[in-house]
Amino acid sequence: MSMEEHFPKTLAAAQAGAEWALAELYRDLHPRVLRYFRALEPSEAEDLASEVWLDVARGLGRFEGDDRAFRAWAFTIARRRLVDLRRRRARRPAVPTPMEGLIERGGIGDVEEEAMTTLTTEAAIARIAALPPDQAEVVLLRVLGGLSVQEVAAIVGKRPGTARVLQHRALKRLAREVRREVVTG
Repeated sequence: MSMEEHFPKTLAAAQAGAEWALAELYRDLHPRVLRYFRALEPSEAEDLASEVWLDVARGLGRFEGDDRAFRAWAFTIARRRLVDLRRRRARRPAVPTPMEGLIERGGIGDVEEEAMTTLTTEAAIARIAALPPDQAEVVLLRVLGGLSVQEVAAIVGKRPGTARVLQHRALKRLAREVRREVVTG
C-alpha cells in the first residue's frame, strides 16, 4: 500500500500524536528533503532538514490536505529555511578554513549516508547541483519533491510557464552533458 492510499489515516494519527504515524511521514519525506538540501547546500543539509521537521511538527495540527499538498507544504518550508540560511550568510560571511587545517583534523565519515547513497544518485545530484541555481531548484523540487509544475512555481515564486522553461532548459543541458560523456567516455 502506498503512502497516497493511506495518507488521510496516517495524517490524522500523526495529528493526534501517534508515534508510528509521525515516523511514517518522516520516512516517506525526509530522504527527499535531505537530498534537496544536499544538492543545494551540502554542508548544511542535515541541519536544514532538521529545522524543516521541527517546523512540520509544529504546524502539523493545522495542516489540511492530501499527500501531494503535504509534500508541497514541506518543500515550501524547506525552501524558506534555505532562503533564511542564505540571508544569514550574506549578513555574516564566514571565513573558510584552509585545506591544511582540515587535513590535520582528519576525516569524519557518515556511515549512514554512505550506506544509503549510491554512486549513481550522487552523480545525478552533483550534475543537477551544477546547473544554474534556479534550474537546479526546479528540477530538485519536481524530482525529489514529486511536485507538479504549478506547485513548484508557487514555491519558488514564479509563473508555471517560467518553471516549465527552467525545467526544460535544465533537462536539455543535462542531456547534452550525458551525451558528451558517452561520446568521450
